[in-house]
Amino acid sequence: MTQVAIVGAHGQIGKLIIKHLRAQGLEAIGIVRKTEQLAQMDALGAKGVLLDIENTTAQALATVLKGADAVVFAAGAGGGSTAERKRTVDYAGSVLLAQAAQLAGIRRYVQISAVDVDKPLKPDTDPVWKAYVEAKRDADIELRKSGLDWTILRPGPLTDDPATGLVTLNEHAGRGDVSREDVALVVVAVLNAPSSVGKQWELRGGDTPVRDAVTQ
Repeated sequence: MTQVAIVGAHGQIGKLIIKHLRAQGLEAIGIVRKTEQLAQMDALGAKGVLLDIENTTAQALATVLKGADAVVFAAGAGGGSTAERKRTVDYAGSVLLAQAAQLAGIRRYVQISAVDVDKPLKPDTDPVWKAYVEAKRDADIELRKSGLDWTILRPGPLTDDPATGLVTLNEHAGRGDVSREDVALVVVAVLNAPSSVGKQWELRGGDTPVRDAVTQ
């Protein structure tokens, strides 16, 4: 593994993934949607690529993935966005990246999802939250069916606390806070762990070192 492409590289977790990839001597391609975000990629030591995943094709995305050994989907429509954008970013963006990876001959795909998205929603659930949960759930379903070498991470509520390097990571870790930087550390660790292929893990803060949590 020498180069990783990240969709959603301008987000907090995306930047932290790049930071820790570069710390290990790995190259990063940061795919961003605004011109001003290219300078951020440059400052982090990543190759910045301007591409809006809501307004592109799988073929165009495959072209910018050229040279990558793996892809990471760290994108999300974010707080304050509409139900429609949850669908076009959190779901459709993930599916588009899988299609592009296949066209580019890239097999390894790591997706950041969210905890509890398989649980039934109450009838009075806020429509935007409902759209978010359904988008994450459906993106995970599609990735599992893709035939790629996937890993799905489902973190609990995210914090901006410093990384502890200690997590709980398994199929049924349950809901619990986890720092964005610890999520990034887990992403980088699973990229280097062939045993994580085909695994869908819940992730929260804990007491197991990241490397051990990924390889156990």
